[in-house]
Amino acid sequence: MSRSAFSHLLVLSNASPSSLLYRPRIPSRFFNNRRHRHNFKCLCTLPPSQSNEAPLQSSSSSPSPPLKKRIVSGIQPTGSVHLGNYLGAIKNWIPLQDVYETLFFIVDLHAITLPYDAQELSKATRTTAAIYLACGVDVSKASVFVQSHVRAHVELMWLLSSATPIGWLNRMIQFKEKSRKMGDENVGVALLTYPVLMASDILLYQSDLVPVGEDQKQHLELTRELAGRLNFLYGGRKWKKMGGRGGAIFKVPEPLIPPSGARVMSLTDGLSKMSKSAPSDQSRINLLDPKDVVANKIKRCKTDSYPGMEFDNPDRPECNNLLTIYQLVSGKTKEEVSQECQDMNWGTFKTLLADTIIDHLHPIQVRYEEIMTDSAYLDRILVEGATKASNIADATLNNVYQAMGFLKR
Repeated sequence: MSRSAFSHLLVLSNASPSSLLYRPRIPSRFFNNRRHRHNFKCLCTLPPSQSNEAPLQSSSSSPSPPLKKRIVSGIQPTGSVHLGNYLGAIKNWIPLQDVYETLFFIVDLHAITLPYDAQELSKATRTTAAIYLACGVDVSKASVFVQSHVRAHVELMWLLSSATPIGWLNRMIQFKEKSRKMGDENVGVALLTYPVLMASDILLYQSDLVPVGEDQKQHLELTRELAGRLNFLYGGRKWKKMGGRGGAIFKVPEPLIPPSGARVMSLTDGLSKMSKSAPSDQSRINLLDPKDVVANKIKRCKTDSYPGMEFDNPDRPECNNLLTIYQLVSGKTKEEVSQECQDMNWGTFKTLLADTIIDHLHPIQVRYEEIMTDSAYLDRILVEGATKASNIADATLNNVYQAMGFLKR
């Protein structure tokens, strides 16, 4: 998730222990004997009766269906949702909801780590939710909710913060870069600690896998380390002595990096990722851009002086980016696009690309307008989604409170 495309694939499954077991990089003093290592059982290895969620009810006439894997992903409501967000995250969600239990949320708490317009936050949150639905998220298969409407995210963040070494946060690259640009006096503590909130977003739902872009690998590694650290400090026999079931409190998630579309680049610089925070709107195609705006942005986007069109030439980053966008939007294979476009000049290709993007975005824009005219429908979807997410998150949070020794409410 840049953080604006923050995206998690959280999977709860009955997969084999050998395929999911991961030993986090916890300092060696945490593992001073073999007994400590046994505390790191994945929750998926526990029988249903020991799970932190209620098991499926069995039927005398037929066996219980297997637990569906669970996916949770989200995007910040800052700025406009653009083609990079869509191709790198949202578009990939649609086939997943047919196979997994899916929860998609708007990460509004992450949106306030940098200066923002308070009057626009609520509006942008609703807009982002409507875009999710317009892009094909089916509420009969998936839940859509707002991060701040599930208070367990913030509560777990605080509990995780108590066990997070400050050195782990100081090494975060994005914090270093932004604080250097903005100056210490203009950077809030939230920019330093937001990776802990991201860890909370992931661990609340007992994830096995998290879809992340290349620039988010470091934050996922922090999540993995925190899961292992909390499991060691409070899980296992220690938790059982506190009245809990014992074993691991959290699963340790693994990264899932999409094979394509993970990094859609800027229209003005083929080496920079398409971003909401870029100062020039010319650098991105917003999902709600009118067709004349899309056509003008493609017409004016940066190109090169080489003949023909080709993928993967390091001297032609803009060409590779625009061909990739065309491939993803058209649904064609890389080989098909290469063959179709190899002899085109820039003028011909840009017209083809603009028309393809406009045609692809049109039904999304029409559906978006329909959703935004029915505010009661959107409100109901967000309430139902938050209720379902809270039921799952509260089970995890209650276990953490118990394992850490808090008095039961």
